[in-house]
Amino acid sequence: MNSTLKLWTQLGLGTALAGGLLAACGGEAGGGEGATGEAGAPGAAATAGEGEGGAGEGEAAASGGEGEGGVATADAAKDPVAYGIALAVAEAHVVAARDAYAAGKKDAAAEMFAHPVSEVLLDMDPAFTALGVKDMKPLFTAASDAALAGKPVAEVNKAYDAIIAALRGAAAKAPKSGASEAKVAGGVIADMIERASAMYRQLPKNDAYEPYLDGYGFARVAAGAFAASGAGIKAENPALHASITEALALLGQAYPGAARPAKLPAEPGALSGASAKVMLAAGS
Repeated sequence: MNSTLKLWTQLGLGTALAGGLLAACGGEAGGGEGATGEAGAPGAAATAGEGEGGAGEGEAAASGGEGEGGVATADAAKDPVAYGIALAVAEAHVVAARDAYAAGKKDAAAEMFAHPVSEVLLDMDPAFTALGVKDMKPLFTAASDAALAGKPVAEVNKAYDAIIAALRGAAAKAPKSGASEAKVAGGVIADMIERASAMYRQLPKNDAYEPYLDGYGFARVAAGAFAASGAGIKAENPALHASITEALALLGQAYPGAARPAKLPAEPGALSGASAKVMLAAGS
């Protein structure tokens, strides 16, 4: 069961939806960048999980005190969903960084390339060491430096490709469990959808670029993971497949590209409802 669903059980679904259960680099786990431009401030999801013991299989996102960005890094060495979410959060940032750079947003891209180092990777070091994963932090730093220096798009894309190759290599060393590949993928995708939805809920009252860019990255990674795992998810959990399909269609409208639209093209409440369906189906 994903930990966001666990929080709904504790708080009540209505309370959780009303409170937003913020998911991010600044909104992945609440406060932080989405609200102030600074990463790492604990928010609703983080505080709700504080004081609990180790999360069970798949109870990965938003566990209090377990890494910035709402990632349960303490569980990652043994929980494939927690591990997958950590990698997906890192990937979402670099996807957003690559596309922002192509759109001419040099500074935002440099920041996005750098964020996973402090928000996820430092706290993942013990898990990576235990699983034999090579340190990839220098790759993120190099990509950030290239973007900040205004290097050609091709050079920045090459740095991006190196990161993705390292993330794929790390994914191949994910911890094993009794969960099927489809269940693990469904848990990670559900988490990415909720993060994208949570970021979008901030946007009507926050005209900053970063929350939009965070959400864009989460939505793109969710879509990519679903393209790779959708058949298995459909065979095992048709309700989850249907709810993810619906949510991704809405997210595609909400995040049409890396540049934030002048007018928000989707209704945040619709995204919240679609994400809720995904979370419930993922926990069934």
